[in-house]
Amino acid sequence: MSDLYDDQNSINGQQGADSGQSAVPQQPNDPQQNSYAGQPQYNSPQQTSFTAQQQAQYTAQHSADYSYHSAAQQAPVRKKQKSHTALKVIAFVLSLVIVGAGSVQFYKFWDDSKIQVTEEDEPVIENIQSREIASAVKDGSVPASPPPKNLPSLFDIAARTDAKQLPDIVDEIMPSVIGVSSTFEIVEPYTTWGWGGFQTETRKRTAVGTGTGIIMTDDGYIVTNAHCVYDDEYNAGEAVDVSVQFSDESKHSAKIIAYDTETDIAVLKIDAANLTPATFGNSDDLRVGELVIAVGNPLGFELFGSVTSGIVSALNRKISINEKNMTLIQTDAAINQGNSGGPLLNSCGQVIGINSAKMSSSYGSASVEGLGFAIPINEAKTIVDDLIYNGYVTGKPQIGISGEDVTEAYSAYTGIPMGVRVRAVSEGSAAEQAGIRPGDVIIAIQDEAITTMDELNKVKNQYKAGDTITLKICRNNEDMDVTLTLQDANADKAGKKTGTESATESDE
Repeated sequence: MSDLYDDQNSINGQQGADSGQSAVPQQPNDPQQNSYAGQPQYNSPQQTSFTAQQQAQYTAQHSADYSYHSAAQQAPVRKKQKSHTALKVIAFVLSLVIVGAGSVQFYKFWDDSKIQVTEEDEPVIENIQSREIASAVKDGSVPASPPPKNLPSLFDIAARTDAKQLPDIVDEIMPSVIGVSSTFEIVEPYTTWGWGGFQTETRKRTAVGTGTGIIMTDDGYIVTNAHCVYDDEYNAGEAVDVSVQFSDESKHSAKIIAYDTETDIAVLKIDAANLTPATFGNSDDLRVGELVIAVGNPLGFELFGSVTSGIVSALNRKISINEKNMTLIQTDAAINQGNSGGPLLNSCGQVIGINSAKMSSSYGSASVEGLGFAIPINEAKTIVDDLIYNGYVTGKPQIGISGEDVTEAYSAYTGIPMGVRVRAVSEGSAAEQAGIRPGDVIIAIQDEAITTMDELNKVKNQYKAGDTITLKICRNNEDMDVTLTLQDANADKAGKKTGTESATESDE
């Protein structure tokens, strides 16, 4: 440390000599004046006495050449440089201006590059990616492109080329749609206590169901669903009274001509004339995705003539409703309770189906909606003609037996094979003519093994009256083949269940 300060004083002394003044060291060593908090004192190389005036003059001239440092200091204090903040701000602003001007010029160049000149020197804008068209070309303006055309509606997409307007279709069909009201008698058993102990008695109650129908002829023939006039859910059977209501709220009593529960078709007749029949189309011309309209009376006559629309979701859909196998049209048009028996129309206003059921099944917490079904009108026409002229559906095959199912447990107990055991054979039936006897067990039909009456009927119903089939039966522990010709379910079952072999419970 002492070497550092001695060198500094030597330099200061040299500077003083160069300036024409004597290189005189600091004031004489005075502990009171030159010491700092007990720090060591340093003396200049020479000790010279000064007057007060000389000391003041010397100090003023050479104060910048002398510095006093504490022992803790390692280097002399240097002068702080200026930050030049104003110059930095100005430079930053200028850079922003330059960048902005360059961006504008680049955008103009890019925008102009999208404009081409045709042979007529007219500007044509191509490949415009933004929604706004450049607004200045040559004369300062470019005509805006025409607005996009309206997107086609569902009616335009799904309707036929010769389609009618929906309001016109509704106006035409509404006089041909009627409401069906059926009264049923339900017999309910109940138990009472009397002098002889518990006794079982029955009581009757009435229930009313509503549906929809379609006028087929101007003299009063109406088609509807069989379940609108015949109940097999509560075993009420055929309705005891049926009436119909028109859109003008006029009512007529109706007569049941006939019905077929397997195809769910029924025919009614009212005494009236000059009615407006519906126009029937060809269901074979339907396509999946085609527009359809459903008309009916959902939830009763309070919503008489409700109209819904949708598309054909599927054709020839094979489903089972109330244990009956049916081939139906599937649609997403809303079909609710009360719509049964109403028309399903194409976009030309023609009836192409008879609404038969609306299924809504629940799987867990999910509910399935939009599943409506209709009987194809081409199939319904044949059935309707049979019901009107014959009272039953012709061509349905019949074997002519009644029987019971041989279960697995019963088979293990008795030793007879699983199948359908014949309990009775109808006189003059195909089974009698083929030599089938009571006690025989039918174990196969057309080489397809069966174990229940339902399985037997399912295979049999794939054929029609007059077809020849082969049954395999077990008699006295021996298997044999029997060939028979299916008969038509005849007139003694007119208007009732036809074409289904009856099954009875075993009483053994």
